[in-house]
Amino acid sequence: MGRNLIKRIIGIKNTGVLNKLEITKLISSKKLTIEPLLDKNQIGEISVDLRIGTDFLTLHQGREAFIDTTQDLIEKRPIKSHFTETRRRVGEGFLLHPAQPVLFSTLEYLKLPEDVYVILSLRSSYSRLGLTISTIIQPGYCGCASIEIVNSGNTPIKILAGARIVQARFVRLNEKSEYFKTHRKYSCQVRPVASKANEDDELIKLISINAF
Repeated sequence: MGRNLIKRIIGIKNTGVLNKLEITKLISSKKLTIEPLLDKNQIGEISVDLRIGTDFLTLHQGREAFIDTTQDLIEKRPIKSHFTETRRRVGEGFLLHPAQPVLFSTLEYLKLPEDVYVILSLRSSYSRLGLTISTIIQPGYCGCASIEIVNSGNTPIKILAGARIVQARFVRLNEKSEYFKTHRKYSCQVRPVASKANEDDELIKLISINAF
């Protein structure tokens, strides 16, 4: 008797990266939401292609010599003020300049089960151009995925809003996660959100230690 058949009989779920059939079943049962799926071919054998949304945040160089991630007081310059917000229509181009971090949201809205998280990577066609991302989506997340992308090459690269650029791999855990049972800085967002590094709870403790 096969291992997978035994698991189904005794009610144990398969863990690890989900395949096309498992992803499709989760969507059909409303346990996983990915909307809109404009093309059925977005669902591959072990991943789902996600599209570039219409909202972008660009990190720009200001007058200050550095960005202060330790505090966000009124008399200081907030981290979010280092970002410029812009929008593009689907099919309209956006230019990624070398070494300039950009945040964008996926066109798709996601709602994950509490026992599934997502690893995001670029489609090979885009990573070969020198583009890089590093993003993971926690179990139970709802909202559009916020992607941090950097052009690591020397040449500006034009991308189109609505283009399939990201591959999402869905990974099932052994048990449900309680990650979103407490307050989180980035949840249920539909547009890209600037860094909230200054809101980490440990910073207050570290600053207080330094005060002695």
